[in-house]
Order: sequence, then C-alpha cells, then structure tokens
Amino acid sequence: MTSQIRPVLVLFAFLTLMTGVVYPFVVTGIGTALFPDAARGSLIVRDGQPIGSRLIGRSFTEPKYFWGRPSATATAPYNALASGGSNQGPLNPALEEAVRGRIEALRTADPGNGALIPVDLITASASGLDPHISVAAAQYQVARVANARGLPATQVGELVVGHTSERWLGLFGEPTVNVLALNLALDDIAGRVGE
Repeated sequence: MTSQIRPVLVLFAFLTLMTGVVYPFVVTGIGTALFPDAARGSLIVRDGQPIGSRLIGRSFTEPKYFWGRPSATATAPYNALASGGSNQGPLNPALEEAVRGRIEALRTADPGNGALIPVDLITASASGLDPHISVAAAQYQVARVANARGLPATQVGELVVGHTSERWLGLFGEPTVNVLALNLALDDIAGRVGE
C-alpha cells in the first residue's frame, strides 16, 4: 500500500508546484514583459496615484460628466467583486421599471434633449462593469455636459471624437468611447480654463 501512496503524493506535490507556482510566475512574467500596462490592470494614474482602470467602469452621476452604461452589480455600481448581470429577461417587470427609471433620469438631467436615447444608456451589460459607451451614447450627452461646464458643444463633441476607439483591426466590434478617459480629459480642459 505504501508503494502506491508514495507515487501519488509525489505526483500531487509536483503538479501543485508546477500549476500553482511555476506556471503562474512564468505567465505573469511573460505578460509583464510583453504587455506591461495590461498586466498591471491598465491603470490610469494621476499625480502618482491610480484613479481607475481603462477596463472597469466607474459611476458618474453629475451632469458635468458623461455617464457610463448602467451597472447591474448588486452591492454598488461598478463593484468588480460583484461582477455580473441582472439576469432579468425582457418580460421581467423589474427590468422594465429599471429602464423607465433610467430614461426618466436622463430626461430630467437634459430636458431639452428630444433625441432617441441609445440603448446602452438604459440597459446594463452582462458584466455590469463596462468602461465604454457607444459613440451615439456619448453624442447624446454632449449638449448636457457642455451646458453644465459652460463649454461650447462643438468643443465637447470634438473631445468625444478624439476619445473614440475604432474597430479592432478595422473589422471587429464597434467604435466606443472610454467614459473615464473622456471625463478626465474634460476635467483637464476645466483646469486649463480656470487657470
């Protein structure tokens, strides 16, 4: 019996060492060498302090900021520890109520805007952590943000265009706008205007 247990324990220890220690260190080392920014979480750093990630959305509710896609994370908006969708189907009354509330909030924040509201401003994603919105969702908010900041709408619109990421390889996905990066650029403009 001992002759059977010893090889099993040796194999178990070897596989634990390889898959639990060696492999993670090798993959992390390769990732850090080839893609240092991504391996460190794609952090956005200001004044030496990380203020967010380009990969995880943040909650913005003030009219002077672009709002991201609603978050379905349960405990708090954009809580990366609670990533996940609401799993509410199209016939669920709770989803309908949530969408109506989001539409009302958008209309209240910008009562003069009669344009159709882009769907990504009223529905949450599967992860609940989207850092991006569609170009249409950003354009929908230009007038509100410009008005709240006292900036010309054309200047804010140009900022949206400047922060639009095109399709990957020109083929895959849709053009998007990173909400955190766009809002930081707006704050930079406000800082220059105030100087």
